[in-house]
Amino acid sequence: MRRSTEAPRRHSGFTLIELLVVVAIIAILIGLLLPAVQKVREAAARTRCTNNLKQIGLAMHNYHSVYGVLPPGYTSNVNPSDNSDLGPGWGWGTHLLPYLEQEPLHRSLNLSLGIEHPSNAAGRVQVLSVFRCPSDNPKQEVFIVDLTPADVAFANYCGMYGTGEVADDPGLGEGVLFRNSKVKLTDVIDGTSTTCCVGERSSEYVWGAWVGSVTGGEVPPRKLPSALGPEGAPALILGHTGDAASGHTPNNPNNHVDDYSSRHAFGVNFLFCDGSIRSIKNTIDPVVWKALGTRAGGEVVRLDN
Repeated sequence: MRRSTEAPRRHSGFTLIELLVVVAIIAILIGLLLPAVQKVREAAARTRCTNNLKQIGLAMHNYHSVYGVLPPGYTSNVNPSDNSDLGPGWGWGTHLLPYLEQEPLHRSLNLSLGIEHPSNAAGRVQVLSVFRCPSDNPKQEVFIVDLTPADVAFANYCGMYGTGEVADDPGLGEGVLFRNSKVKLTDVIDGTSTTCCVGERSSEYVWGAWVGSVTGGEVPPRKLPSALGPEGAPALILGHTGDAASGHTPNNPNNHVDDYSSRHAFGVNFLFCDGSIRSIKNTIDPVVWKALGTRAGGEVVRLDN
């Protein structure tokens, strides 16, 4: 009787210890790669954000070429007894639609009626990527403005009103976009390369909209540092720098609803009046920041950010 000389077969699978080692190595690699992937994604989002602002800048200049002025921050009849808005409220974003390849949408809006009017219900909720920063992805693309109420599409970019609080007197902005403004580029005597035109505001603190200022509406804060409080509907479409003493620099945790912010790590992207795009760091000198918000403040600004 012949005995088998074949060696016993070994199973070819992994042992539990080997599997744990492999899983640990994969986890380490993911931990090392994830920050790099996030940086690449943010760099791509930042590029798309600056491209949006470049398109808006070209539209601004094209509008200026046609009408001889920049578009109004928003348009509204004014109640002489208390300086309040009577509507219709359409903002600079609406006026730029024909220059942003949105002529059909512009024609669909009845600009003689208020934003909140039922005939404008379909147009005011149109989500437009050119007004959205890719780094900011709120769960809601459409929201309801308090007190009016009216539903409008969310947007990230707001025009530079100046330094004062927007709701105090929307028609007295020191910047280039305010209520019923008709600012010429030649009026920007501080220099178009050192005067902000449009910048970012994230959904972390407050909602914004491209359509304009919904008459009678309010923009409540979404985050509640002690400095935040309700603001009139002009904050949907306009922002300010605040005075230097208040320190309302970009992304300051004590900012008001009409300040500028973003979800970028480095700061906030801005379109300047000359059409250039600059990133303003969160650490900018408040004196310089205030100067960037005025069209004719007489400041000498050196922007190293």
